[in-house]
Amino acid sequence: MRLKAETLDYWRAPDPAPLRHAQSWLDQPGHQLILDADPRYPARLRDLNDAPPALFYLGDPDLFNVPQLAMVGSRNPTPAGLRHARQFAQHLAGQGLGITSGLALGVDAAAHQGALEAQGMTLAITGTGLDRVYPASNQALAERIRDHGLIISEFPPGTPARRDHFPRRNRLIAALSLGTLVIEAALRSGSLITARLAGELGREVFAMPGSVDNPLARGCHRLIRQGAKLVETADDILEELGPLLDNVSKVPSSSPREAPPDVHDKDYQHLLKHLDNAPRSIDELVEHTGLAVDAVSSMLLILELRGDVAMAPGGGYQKCRP
Repeated sequence: MRLKAETLDYWRAPDPAPLRHAQSWLDQPGHQLILDADPRYPARLRDLNDAPPALFYLGDPDLFNVPQLAMVGSRNPTPAGLRHARQFAQHLAGQGLGITSGLALGVDAAAHQGALEAQGMTLAITGTGLDRVYPASNQALAERIRDHGLIISEFPPGTPARRDHFPRRNRLIAALSLGTLVIEAALRSGSLITARLAGELGREVFAMPGSVDNPLARGCHRLIRQGAKLVETADDILEELGPLLDNVSKVPSSSPREAPPDVHDKDYQHLLKHLDNAPRSIDELVEHTGLAVDAVSSMLLILELRGDVAMAPGGGYQKCRP
């Protein structure tokens, strides 16, 4: 392969500032780098022509090579889409399948959360350096995945979110997994890129059908017309992947797994008392409840995935149930 002139120039005289920043990040406890020569390097990534030569990671390296299902979809799904993502991830993670996604809002976050609630395995692939979380509102979720799963990036610390980074992230999501499930995707959704890449790599592609009146079902319907497996239950996926899952263990790591959060806890109930039909920002809720910002953000995520609260179109959160 012939390298571009600017690539050769970089390797001859690399910019020392990013290297110093990456080294400073790696010097911190729990911050790790794995090279493609390492036997623990994810074997499925070797199917890529442009497999990253190194991966930065936080969490449990035993999860690099567990059987995984990618779950992707809209950043603004319907309540039903959120519920399906969480419930499918719970069931599949409970059966020992790793749930892999991109730590985005919507379906991605719900899939990660469902796996955590099942005390199962989840892997997050990011489009930024691991010294930042994008979107920032998923900070609490990212910390839970770091402590009970695995977060991976090919981008060195200090790398910001850029539009062209996310297709690169998507190819890793597709390659790491045995198959990709798409839940609610518009016709121009990035989730369809992940599904296409999965198909090109010989992975299974699954799609959940929806109402013909739902614009977020159209991407899934297109995938089904193109040959994706129509999925109605989580067991449909287990049946299809069955021959590949004979040796799946429940949880390969000996690290402790957290119990699902108790939404009947007094802090959750205290937060719910300050929510009604009028949207309230996180700052308002922090001010009125006296709870910490990270606690409010984490609890709102749990309550949103349960369908108790919803993000209002103009921002803020409102109660869904009386």
